[in-house]
Amino acid sequence: MVAWYTTEHVAGKEIIEHLGVATGSTIRARNIGRDIVAGLRTIVGGEVPEYTEMMAHARNQAIERMQQKAADLGADAIVCVRFSTAMIMQGTAEVMAFGTAVKLK
Repeated sequence: MVAWYTTEHVAGKEIIEHLGVATGSTIRARNIGRDIVAGLRTIVGGEVPEYTEMMAHARNQAIERMQQKAADLGADAIVCVRFSTAMIMQGTAEVMAFGTAVKLK
């Protein structure tokens, strides 16, 4: 797998080529069983672990897809990695990971 960094540089390495943007995303929909339990949790407040787990899985899948795109470009690493989320429609959310695919010396 291609390593990824939130920084602009890779410590101890020199970036010799920028290959373009590598992106990965996934769209997740809530499910009725999870919504019922989560709805009950909102009454008492606090974290809603059912959604925390769902979003963590979505984030990991977006990272894996970004890494695969970078590998397809021939990258050694991805720098300046960022994350974005957006509601696509009621009950669905997109998680996107993106960064610059680079070759290292």
